[in-house]
Amino acid sequence: MTAALLPVAILLASFLPALATFFVPQKDAATRNALNLGGAVVKLALVGFMIAEVSAGVVYETRFDIVPGLSFLLRVDALSLLFLTLSAFLWLVTTIYAIAYLRDGPDLSRFFGFFSLCVTATAGIALAGSLVTFFIFYELLTLATWPLVVHKGDARSLAAGRLYLGYTLTGSAVLLVAIVWLEGATGPIEFTGADLRDNPGAPDETLLRVLFVLFVAGLGVKAALVPFQAWLPSAMVAPAPVSALLHAVAVVKAGAFGIVRVVHDVFGFATVVDLGLSIPLAIAASVTIVYGSLMALRQTNLKRRLAYSTVSQVSYIVLGIALATPLAVAGGLAHLVHQGLMKITLFFCAGAFAERAHAEEIVELDGVGRRMPLVATAFSVAALGMIGVPPVAGFVSKWYLGLGGLEAGAPWVVGVLAASALLNAAYFLPILYRIWYRPADADRAAASPVLGLSAPPVVTALAALATGLFAASILSPLAWSILIVERFALP
Repeated sequence: MTAALLPVAILLASFLPALATFFVPQKDAATRNALNLGGAVVKLALVGFMIAEVSAGVVYETRFDIVPGLSFLLRVDALSLLFLTLSAFLWLVTTIYAIAYLRDGPDLSRFFGFFSLCVTATAGIALAGSLVTFFIFYELLTLATWPLVVHKGDARSLAAGRLYLGYTLTGSAVLLVAIVWLEGATGPIEFTGADLRDNPGAPDETLLRVLFVLFVAGLGVKAALVPFQAWLPSAMVAPAPVSALLHAVAVVKAGAFGIVRVVHDVFGFATVVDLGLSIPLAIAASVTIVYGSLMALRQTNLKRRLAYSTVSQVSYIVLGIALATPLAVAGGLAHLVHQGLMKITLFFCAGAFAERAHAEEIVELDGVGRRMPLVATAFSVAALGMIGVPPVAGFVSKWYLGLGGLEAGAPWVVGVLAASALLNAAYFLPILYRIWYRPADADRAAASPVLGLSAPPVVTALAALATGLFAASILSPLAWSILIVERFALP
């Protein structure tokens, strides 16, 4: 009974605070903050409780019938716990940051209500044990995130919100077509890692290829795969905590995580490889990696540069899964966590720069390192990690991806990673130069950042550094990713 209740408890830890927060008066910051911080602490504690058990092979599961023959299924396995742990940890840190960032802003109960609802949807995506359950939470994430994107209520925000809905709802429609088409032939699909071709109702190979393209296209919108990425830079008009959530743990990660589930749990690695779909998916990811980096190089606004960096970096996850070798898959899964830690640090810092130094454009960052040393140091650590400089976490996952490319007989992957690293250096190093070496603008004095704005990026930057330094530890994201790979049925 306890095992069946734990997945539900994890969802309720953010869902109940979300519902309650909508009814908290605007001026009652103490109650609103207590609800959201309390829920985040409870969720993180529940996730921590399960780590030892899941590492030993225990699977927590909750199931009940929606209609006869179709179940709502929540399951905590090693893969879901990887994403869930990242979500729970970063929800707590981002809530602290958001409280400080928004302070006495308007409509805070609405904001934090949808914020916690967004986290609930993300946790549901991680916990989903079937395609139908996954789709329910995938749609909830779209609907819960839109009010956060348009929170400011100005023309730019509303336009970005329309673009966001246009892309994501179209992607969801494509995904729904793929799910109905496939399950119409096979029956309900649960995430068990079985080879789809073993299902008696499996379509022929030609139709399987069509369905795979539909799944990847539908999920690729949220994962910001080229050519579905245009919504992501536009969404940067949202407040910094929302940008951090979108890029590090919620929307783009939901798309990438969905592709992981489709490759492993819907089709099976062997099916994807045998149908000749592995290399085309790897090429699509590689094109996105290079395109995102090239576009980032052209941006003069800091948040837009970081947004295009996300377009590039999230596709490392897809690349690792597509290559379908143990080293590549381990690198891709580890990058799911590594990228989250580094990217949320960068957006936290961008928000702090904008709030305390009034610097939103890259040219406005001159000398900010001397005025905001802790925040600037955190930004520097995360940026170097994105480039792939050891010992920050980004180096570890990229190293494994490179080895995985060689293991897969695709040495061109090393070239893609090298090109991406050079491009990352080209758009991050000039920022670091401005932050630390350019003289400060006397007319742009920075107020000392409040603790709630400076502590979260320092914590996440230290986490990104620690996961690289201690990658060999049994508790590292890399070690957990290797554990997952050992349980995968790789070809």
